[in-house]
Amino acid sequence: MPVWGFADVVETRHPEIAKGERLYGYFPMATHLVMRAGKVTPGTLNDVSEHRAQLPPAYNRYTRTKGDPAYVAAWEDYDAALRPLFILSFLVDDWLAEEAFFGARQVIITSASSKTALGIAHLLHQRRDIEVVGLTSAGNVDFVEGLRSYTKVVRYDDIASLSPDVPSVLLDIAGNRKLRRSLHEHFGDALKFSSAIGTTHAKEIGDGPMPGPKPVFFFAPDRIRVRYKDWGAEGFAQRFGEAWQGFVGSTEKWMSFVRGKGPEAVEAAYRDIAAGKLKPSEAHMLSLWR
Repeated sequence: MPVWGFADVVETRHPEIAKGERLYGYFPMATHLVMRAGKVTPGTLNDVSEHRAQLPPAYNRYTRTKGDPAYVAAWEDYDAALRPLFILSFLVDDWLAEEAFFGARQVIITSASSKTALGIAHLLHQRRDIEVVGLTSAGNVDFVEGLRSYTKVVRYDDIASLSPDVPSVLLDIAGNRKLRRSLHEHFGDALKFSSAIGTTHAKEIGDGPMPGPKPVFFFAPDRIRVRYKDWGAEGFAQRFGEAWQGFVGSTEKWMSFVRGKGPEAVEAAYRDIAAGKLKPSEAHMLSLWR
């Protein structure tokens, strides 16, 4: 299972990469990784090994912390736990703004307590020209409301309380087929766009014909390609870095880290996450080695 995290260069044969450099990116659960470095810039490098050639570029690109405007050494836990999710949040926010929210006046986000949803809500809240509605389970309502990132927080079983006439965009992070259908049926023609982003409700995923717009899958690597072309790597890093620092600053107020070592701790945390038992206010930092 690959994980997002940090690694140090312990040996190098590349003239532009120094021993001791710290990299951030997508790594295997292992003590060492042999990479073939290519497309080296002051801020990034790619693993251009043949067996990784078919992967989206975002999974082969590694950030060199010394050239990363978003990097803060004291925030490495936040980077490992949240940065890949917040990149998705950043890209969704940017995409919605570019599309003028498809003419909608509100954005509805399912699985509102998930880290990706919280990142999107944080960014949309700053725009102040769009209402943000978070849908969540009854047990997470108080937590989500306490963040003050959502204009309104609604329980899954209270969708009928939402006005069906408000032009809306649906960002479905839950992936729950019954929930998605209920929202499509409730809003009908007022639903201007529907995007499938995640599957936090893993046991309820599914698709099929339903009223309103056909859900469109949002694939972050595709959007990254667009913005790298528009802004360049440095421009992307600068814009993301500014947004990231603001998000971590807000996250420090409500998120805590739970640490564990050894295979048993990793398995226990994985099973809790798969069963939906993870508290939204926690992030697990784990090591296979004791």
